[in-house]
Amino acid sequence: RGSPGEKVEVKITRIDGRAKAIEKTITVIRQTIQQVEVEASTYASNSGKKIGLIKVPSFTTETEKQLVEALRTISSDGNVDSVVFDLRGNVGGYMPAGVNSAKLFLPARAHIIAEVDGAMKVKPYDADSVGADLSLPIFILVDKKTASAAEIFTAALQDNRRAIVVGKSNTYGKGKIQNVQSLSNGSGVAVTRARYITPSGRDLNGVGITPNTSPDKCDSTDSAQTCLADII
Repeated sequence: RGSPGEKVEVKITRIDGRAKAIEKTITVIRQTIQQVEVEASTYASNSGKKIGLIKVPSFTTETEKQLVEALRTISSDGNVDSVVFDLRGNVGGYMPAGVNSAKLFLPARAHIIAEVDGAMKVKPYDADSVGADLSLPIFILVDKKTASAAEIFTAALQDNRRAIVVGKSNTYGKGKIQNVQSLSNGSGVAVTRARYITPSGRDLNGVGITPNTSPDKCDSTDSAQTCLADII
C-alpha cells in the first residue's frame, strides 16, 4: 500500500528448470485503480420495441449499486420492453457481486450458485429477498471471454429461466475456486479447494455456459443491436 506516484521496486525470481534461478528487478509506479462503470442506454429494435442496454465490463463491489441506477436510467423516459446485459469480454471480478447482481432479478429463495468442496460439502447462495425486477424480459450477451462472476450471474438467470443467453460461443468456463500454496523452492502451486455448481447442477469449469440462441452475426465488435436483430 502507498500513495499514487510512488516508485516501487519489484523483484521477480524465475525458476524454470534451470540450475540457477534468474532474478530481475523492475520499477513500477503506483497509480489509482479506476473502476470501469456500468453503462446504460436505450435503442429501438427493428420491430420498434424500446430496448434497455446495460454494458457490464466487470463485476466489482460497486456493480450491484450501479445496476440499480442503470435500471432507473433506461426507464427515465418511459418503460422499456426488454433489457439486455452485455457481458461480452467480462472476465468476472468480485464473485459476491455476481451473486448479489443476480438477486436483483430473482424471487426470494431462488438458488443462485453453490460452492462444493472436495468433501462434497455444499455452501449454497440463494436470493434472500424479492428482486427489484421480476417481470422485465432479459437477454444476456456473452462470448468466449465471459467468465467467473459473469458466468455466475448468467447461469443463475438462465437456470432460473429468467433470461435468454445469446452468443456465438460458450462462455470461458471458470468454475474453480483455487488457493496458491507456496513451496519450499519459492515456487507455488494452485490448489483447487472447491467448484461452482449452477442451480440446475451444471459444473461449468472448462465447459462454460451454452447460449440459448446463437445468432450468425454477434462478434465482440458487433453492436448489441446487431446481435439481437432477429431475436427481439
